[in-house]
Amino acid sequence: MFNLWLRYLLVLLGTCLLAVTGCAQKGSGPEASSGKLKVTTTTTMISDLVQQVGGDRVEVTGIMRPGVDPHLYKATQSDMLNLKAADLVFYNGLNLEGKMGDIFVRLSRQKPTFAISEYIAEDQLREPQEFAGHYDPHIWFDVSLWKKAAERVRDGLSEVDPNHADYYRQRAKNYLKQLDELDAYIRQRLAAIPPEQRVLITAHDAFGYLGRAYGIEVRGLQGISTDTEYGLKDVQQLVDFIVQHWIKAVFVESSVPHRSIQAVVEGARKRGHEVKIGGELYSDALGDPGTPAGSYIGMFKHNVDTIVEALK
Repeated sequence: MFNLWLRYLLVLLGTCLLAVTGCAQKGSGPEASSGKLKVTTTTTMISDLVQQVGGDRVEVTGIMRPGVDPHLYKATQSDMLNLKAADLVFYNGLNLEGKMGDIFVRLSRQKPTFAISEYIAEDQLREPQEFAGHYDPHIWFDVSLWKKAAERVRDGLSEVDPNHADYYRQRAKNYLKQLDELDAYIRQRLAAIPPEQRVLITAHDAFGYLGRAYGIEVRGLQGISTDTEYGLKDVQQLVDFIVQHWIKAVFVESSVPHRSIQAVVEGARKRGHEVKIGGELYSDALGDPGTPAGSYIGMFKHNVDTIVEALK
């Protein structure tokens, strides 16, 4: 009788274990709850890019918000939970998220973690003299490089969710066409600025790729990263350049305190040269969701239109 009860208990226990295991497996993959891939991203530009390529197959959680400076960003406990819960992660790379670099190295051992800059050849990256040994991470300001980033997102999504690879390929193809149209728009608009007036002065050197791709001289008060403080000498050198070249407009950035450029404007005024603030540009983050600058394409058009109106 005892043996009979023992066999009954073992069968019952085995059935329960199978049920629990089955439930755990059913709720642990990309198709777990909403049927969408859970993707965690860093910057707002990458969040938009993943959404454009992933469409209704992805649920995107962005760590950084509009107006956030990624160079100085430190991950919060909430960010770590979002990274842990994701099916896959996309980040920029090239030290843009400088203080989070080690996190992505560790994360890549646990789940698919992709730098969207991976597909860009080194000879296509800028390596400014003052930033020797490091590449400029602001790749989104050259549309041809952002197309490479879109291809990386397409392939990353397809790798994790191969059953819908055709869907991601088609959406990426459509978006790449939109980026070609954006590139044509940029060139057409910037052509309205006389060549001798194509000088873009901003708070930090985020627009180097734009300058290289579209024929504009770019100067920033701070270097590639806002982690590097500017000093009185930097302000004075920029003021000298503005006065000598009769620059009529400089620009503030949405993710950088405006006081840095205000110091330049005041310095030029003391030298008898009036220079105005031509407008606010989006450099390291998009605008608020639902606004024209809340998407990559809308942000770039806003920047170009602002630059053209101030300099032409």
